[in-house]
Amino acid sequence: MISIINAKGKKDRSIPISKRWLDKVKPYYFAYKPNTYLIEGQFAGKSIAAASLQQVFENTLKKSNITKPYTIHCLRHSFATHLLENGTDLRYIQELLGHKSSKTTEIYTHVSNESLKNIKNPFDDL
Repeated sequence: MISIINAKGKKDRSIPISKRWLDKVKPYYFAYKPNTYLIEGQFAGKSIAAASLQQVFENTLKKSNITKPYTIHCLRHSFATHLLENGTDLRYIQELLGHKSSKTTEIYTHVSNESLKNIKNPFDDL
């Protein structure tokens, strides 16, 4: 799990991290030994500015030949959508995103047409 301190709504939350991502981050962590934040800003103990993080994200998109204008916040929507498509219950997604209402969570979960095609009709089991 990774802890996000003082997230949106001034709430702390924890989200699961993949082993693959953790394996990628470990060398960075041991090389830079951040004190407070995984990705620190200009000064030790201070978080990176949102604008700086967005700029790094945009540069990464450009290097990957992705031309659509995505934001860091789009990753949150993508995270929720992939959880839903992989069978995670909406209530768990709501909890991970820190939403009070499931209606808010529904905004974050974009159902793909491909997912709709893969829905099995319950009458097939009769």
